[in-house]
Amino acid sequence: MFTSLASARRPPVPSWLGELAALGATGLAIALRYALDDVLPPGFPFLTFFPAVILTTFFFGLRPGIVCGVLSGLAAWYFFIEPAFAFLLTPQTGLALGFYAVIVAVDIALIHGMRVAGERLSAERAVTAHLYEQQRTMFQELQHRVANNMQFVAALLALQKRKVGEDPQAALDAFDEAQSRLETIARIHRRLYDPARADQPVGQYLQELCSDLLDATGARNIVCLVDVPPVRFDLGRLTTLSLLVVEVVTNALKHAFRDTERGSITIRLEALGGGQAALSIADDGPGIPDGFDPSESRSLGFRIVQGLATQLDGTLTYANDGGTVVRLVFATGRTLAIA
Repeated sequence: MFTSLASARRPPVPSWLGELAALGATGLAIALRYALDDVLPPGFPFLTFFPAVILTTFFFGLRPGIVCGVLSGLAAWYFFIEPAFAFLLTPQTGLALGFYAVIVAVDIALIHGMRVAGERLSAERAVTAHLYEQQRTMFQELQHRVANNMQFVAALLALQKRKVGEDPQAALDAFDEAQSRLETIARIHRRLYDPARADQPVGQYLQELCSDLLDATGARNIVCLVDVPPVRFDLGRLTTLSLLVVEVVTNALKHAFRDTERGSITIRLEALGGGQAALSIADDGPGIPDGFDPSESRSLGFRIVQGLATQLDGTLTYANDGGTVVRLVFATGRTLAIA
């Protein structure tokens, strides 16, 4: 029973209240001892004081328990050890007080240890419950994201199917392209759901992601520059944003640079206020053709990017400014969290 009670979390008790309780418990123990004086055989001066010390320590803590123990010992010595009403120390009295001190010290130590163990157990249970809730939320998010990605893959294959005609080589190229995109998605998810990277700032994450893309494509002559403030997004938004960045960067690596040409890709993120942010991805290649309208393009990459922008409640624009600049204005869902 004591263990279960000790496991319950108690609010902190003010020190004055604990000491007042110790004084009150001592007074009740004196009164009860006087009430039992006629029915008890001679001796037993500490009989009602042991429960007072135990209960005070259990309910109010170490300090009130010690106060109650000291007051109870003095009261028993003064009122119930012969000669009464005198603090006379004899060998027999010293032995009785020593016996009382040892028993009280053991009781207080045991109960205090039980209280500390109970509080630690309660704290550990709270931490476990919090971790369980976090894992449950992450599992639900993962399930939701997997379902969305299954739909994304189905749409991707459907779009690739339209590109496959009578030419077998076109079919092979289409499936190679689909395979490359699916492998990229797998890499993104391995990075996203790595517990060691769960709290990674967006800028650092995008820098590592771009480095992976450059290594995967063998683009040794291209550098990727990331200029992102130290912010974090929720997992779903970061996943979709990552897929969009991968698609735009991959498109730049394929079309903006020649094999022997050096170049750079710059990714910037800025907060616009009102729960919105702007992500721009720029390369220093030849730029898009004049009069180019992405909405009329039959390119699979443009369609995928537009679909991802829609998932982010965002708007995409394309411009020439020393190369191609893709700008996405999207809703952050909340104020950006500073890392």
